[in-house]
Amino acid sequence: MTAIEERTTRTIALDDPDAQRSASAGAKAAHLARAAHAGLPVLPGFVIPYGADGDAPAVHRAWRELSADSAHGLVVRSSSAHEDTQDSSMAGQFTSVLDVRGWEAFRAAVRTVLGSARRSGDDPPAPMAVLVQRMLSATAGGVLFGADPVEGRDDRMLVSAVRGGPDTLVSGEQSGTNYHLTRLGRLLRTEPPEPGADPVLGRGELHRLARLARQARQLFGGPQDIEFAFDGDGKLWLLQSRPITAMAARPARGARLLGPGPVAETLPDALQPLEEDLWVVPMSRGLAAALDIGATVPRRRLRALPVVRTVGGRVAADLELLGAVPPRHRFLHLVNPLPGARRLAAAWRVGRLHAVLPQLALDLLADIDRRLTETGPPRELDRTELIALLRWGRAALVALHAQEALAGALPDDAHGATTAGVALAALADGRERGLTDAQIIASSPVVLALVPPSVTAPARLPSGPAAMTGGSGRSGAGVASLPVREALRLRVRWVHELQARLVRETARRLAARGALADPERIALLRWPELVTALRHGPLPGDLGERLARTASAPLPDAFRLADGGVVVPERPAHHQVGSGQGVSPGRVTGTAWDGDGTRPPDAVLVVRTLDPALAPLLPAVTGLVAQTGSPLSHLAVLAREFRLPAVVGVGEAVRRFPPGARLTLDGTTGEVSAESGSGCPGGQEREVDR
Repeated sequence: MTAIEERTTRTIALDDPDAQRSASAGAKAAHLARAAHAGLPVLPGFVIPYGADGDAPAVHRAWRELSADSAHGLVVRSSSAHEDTQDSSMAGQFTSVLDVRGWEAFRAAVRTVLGSARRSGDDPPAPMAVLVQRMLSATAGGVLFGADPVEGRDDRMLVSAVRGGPDTLVSGEQSGTNYHLTRLGRLLRTEPPEPGADPVLGRGELHRLARLARQARQLFGGPQDIEFAFDGDGKLWLLQSRPITAMAARPARGARLLGPGPVAETLPDALQPLEEDLWVVPMSRGLAAALDIGATVPRRRLRALPVVRTVGGRVAADLELLGAVPPRHRFLHLVNPLPGARRLAAAWRVGRLHAVLPQLALDLLADIDRRLTETGPPRELDRTELIALLRWGRAALVALHAQEALAGALPDDAHGATTAGVALAALADGRERGLTDAQIIASSPVVLALVPPSVTAPARLPSGPAAMTGGSGRSGAGVASLPVREALRLRVRWVHELQARLVRETARRLAARGALADPERIALLRWPELVTALRHGPLPGDLGERLARTASAPLPDAFRLADGGVVVPERPAHHQVGSGQGVSPGRVTGTAWDGDGTRPPDAVLVVRTLDPALAPLLPAVTGLVAQTGSPLSHLAVLAREFRLPAVVGVGEAVRRFPPGARLTLDGTTGEVSAESGSGCPGGQEREVDR
């Protein structure tokens, strides 16, 4: 008999050393064979290797022996070289057939498993062996992760369990009970809590699972994704073991806590590189100056850490420097005399400055207004004047942001007028007179406070009923009636607008001389490159290859950065967690889609269950929301592999987020929210939050 003939007519028992060779037995069977050889509790079985004839006499003999001539049910599973690898689990992509009884049913199950290799989308079909084991009558089963893939913690374990076998859990049919453990098996918390006296798993069972996870980790050289089951006698069985293919990013120890905070009020949208240099850098310097004057933060820390930065083009502040979060080590903070001393120094300084700060701010406002009034149209300025004005704008913003921050420490004027109220009143008046946007801005520049700045697009004022109400401004109120802090904020916006017009004029001139094919690409320059271009120097050689930042989801309220600039939202306290559970990190905004009909370009798939049959849709969608499911379901594992933000356990998600609704979801915190009026019942904002 030739080697090929032998391979096509024989089977391999799991306790045979040949079963440990994934080249013939497939990765799933090879892992189980290694585990069995190491003494781990693996059910007996055999493998029909690649290319073998499922009707061969050897297969029939192995079936009769394992099933005791149909007395016992069998499980017929895939074992492909393309699944259960270090790089890809292919979780749930191939078929398993449970409780197979009788020779004809067994032959049909083998054909079904082999046929699933062709349905996987691989071309040619994936090499497929068939793993056959005894069917286990399980009292409880589930999935055990030797590390926490959702929180990215290597020192934690995560168990998700259901009554019966694990198949209803991994298919997403049931959500299961989640147990968070230390590496030694100590229970940290249970989600959802089990108030009854009959939990799915007891403490002893959890300790045995933790020991199994440690043994598998040592055997395979890393934390494993394990399917397990307990039989009627309470014995623990290892049904499958594979590497954890996707771990959430975890910030380094001491990573700063960031958030949009108050700075996003000034710059709410994603910024291009030139906008960052023109507006974010001065903001950071101005806030640092205010913190230094107030002596609330040591100067050494201000020099080492930026107060404001951008993440993916969106502005974020250091919440710890701004004092927006409590100290990390509360006891040490209480016994440390320096914070108290700094507060006293700040109180003394602000007290001394209380009388002079308003006057200093008024002087600054007068200087800003005078310079803006004296500045002619950008087309009439030469390149030296353009550069000088752009430099002045950056310096003016530093002073304005510093004064605005210091003014926040003082009581506001009693009349309570706001820039937004005055701007809305001016906009309503302009609309009633039939003026264009440009005419309204020219006659009442206060309306610029209603729109964010942009160096490429001229300001477009709001339209519709909200813009026609006159806002909350008091009748007859004007710019002169604004409190100091509001007036400073308005000047910040005016300086932004001047800089934007200067940049657009620069782009026009560069395009006119043939140096810039697309004027909007000027936003992709950095500040030194813009100055060089204004001085008739060359543009960067890679400018044509640079990509403009596109619209993205807003940043979380509080987050830290992991390696590679990955945003990791600050997890809420567990008692604050709502019904949504983040199972794959990331934050995105998109359009709800149920999987039928035309797929939106930014589709967020909203489904009832994490059905593995949905896997082919994952590469083409932006996010995933499910009413049920577990962080260890097959589809959740695939979402993490695809780096697709996903949230499960969102009650009535299909009803609350119909196709076409605009959604923002956070796969770390479990937050899912819909824009008001975007298609949700009643047009109201729906949210599952922290």
